[in-house]
Amino acid sequence: MAKRTLRATGLLLILAMTGFLSGCPKPFLVKNMLPIMDDLNASVNENTDVDMVRDAMPAFLLQMDGLIISAPDLKLQVKASEAYFGYSFAFVEDVDKKRASLLYLKARDYALVMLRKHAKFDQNFARGLPEFKSSLSVLGGSDVPALYWAANNWLAWIALNLDNPEVLLDVPKVEAMLLKVIELDATYYYGAAFASLGAFYASQPKVVGSNPEKAKDYFDKAYAVSGGKLLFIPLMYAKFYAYQIQDRELFVDTLEKIIATPPERFPERAFANEVAKRKAKILLENVDQLF
Repeated sequence: MAKRTLRATGLLLILAMTGFLSGCPKPFLVKNMLPIMDDLNASVNENTDVDMVRDAMPAFLLQMDGLIISAPDLKLQVKASEAYFGYSFAFVEDVDKKRASLLYLKARDYALVMLRKHAKFDQNFARGLPEFKSSLSVLGGSDVPALYWAANNWLAWIALNLDNPEVLLDVPKVEAMLLKVIELDATYYYGAAFASLGAFYASQPKVVGSNPEKAKDYFDKAYAVSGGKLLFIPLMYAKFYAYQIQDRELFVDTLEKIIATPPERFPERAFANEVAKRKAKILLENVDQLF
C-alpha cells in the first residue's frame, strides 16, 4: 500500500512537470490529473499506516494548493477542502489548535468557492440568517460535497474558537447547511451529516439549546446509513453524546468497540478508521478525567 501511494504521488509530480515543460494548457492539465487524484485518494483511504500518511500529506496538500493557484478548478478545490479537513482533524487539532483553526478556515473557503458560484448564495452569505437560509434553496445535488465539507470545516473551526462569543453567530448557518445536505442527499459520506448534527446538538451548553434527545436521534440515523462501519460516527457518539449525558458505561463500551474493530471491516475507509481508533484510545485513557 505504501508503494502504491508513493507511485501515485510520483506520477502526479511527473505529470505536472511534463505539462509545464510541454506548454500544456493548465486547465487541461488539472482536468486530466483529477482521475489520478481520485486514485491517490482511494489509496490513502485504504492505507492503515497512519504515520506514513501523516508524513506524506503536507507535500500532497501543498501540491493541491499549487494546482489550484495554477488553474483554479471547482472540483479540485472541494477535494482540497476534504483533504485539509482530514489532515487537520487527524493530526493537527489535538496538538496545535491555533494552526488547526487556520487550516479549517482555509478548507472551508476552498469548498465555499463552489457554492459561491451561485449568485444568490454569494450575495447572502454574509447577511443575516433568514437571507442565508433562503439562499440555500439555489443549491442542488451536485453541490452536496462542497456544502458538506464547507459546513464540516466551519463547525470544526467553531469548536476550536468557542472562547470567542462572536463565533456563536455562525452556528445557525452551519446547522442550516448540514440540514440542507440531508435534504439533498442524506447518504452522502455514509450519513456523516447526521453525525455532525448529533455532535452539534449534544455539545451545545444547556443555556443555548443542548438537546441530547435530538442528538441521539441524529446519531441513530447516522448509524443506520453507515451500517456502523465508519468509526468516526461512534467516536463522535461517545465524545459528545455519552459525555454530555455523563454515561460512563456507554462512553467506555462505545470506545472499546471502536478499538476492537478490525481494519477489514471497512477497507475503503481503513485510514479514517485507524485514526478513529487512535483517538478512541486517547479518550479511553482519560476517562477518569472526563467522568
